[in-house]
Amino acid sequence: MPDSVRILGTGQLLTLAARLRAAGGPRLRQNIARRVRRAAEPLQRDLQQAISTQPMRSEGRTARGGRVPHGGPSPTTRPLRATLANGVRISVRMGAQPGARVWMDKSRLPPDLRNMPWVINEGRIRHPVFGNRRRWATQYARPFGWWDRTVQRGLPRMRAEVERIRDDVRRDLE
Repeated sequence: MPDSVRILGTGQLLTLAARLRAAGGPRLRQNIARRVRRAAEPLQRDLQQAISTQPMRSEGRTARGGRVPHGGPSPTTRPLRATLANGVRISVRMGAQPGARVWMDKSRLPPDLRNMPWVINEGRIRHPVFGNRRRWATQYARPFGWWDRTVQRGLPRMRAEVERIRDDVRRDLE
């Protein structure tokens, strides 16, 4: 799973950024940055929705001696999916490498969940049962690839919108 998704219009956006600097329009640059951010927001929302609704199942435990299976509520008050969805961020650059980036910000995740988005993307989550390192459980996130699949679906729309913005600005500068 890539750490982020970047839309970089290499040559064309670089040329456009240079022309914007020459035109000296900070207001125009802010307008473009805002429009590029808006183009990336649907992908951010889709990624947040994908992790929020990602089904995860476990093998479960069987009842011993006919008793009721063990289990119960989670000992943490922190909802996993909402915490991970909160880590999806957007950044827009208009400098030397102009473009938009949608990424998972590890600093917004608790230390014990820093790698969890990539683990869930792979589809197999192995963890100690309630912190007991002598007993481990395996859960499966099916379908796997929540990040990869969502990015594949959203990237064409985001690219098309950034190209439309680029063309609009190019027309305004000519």
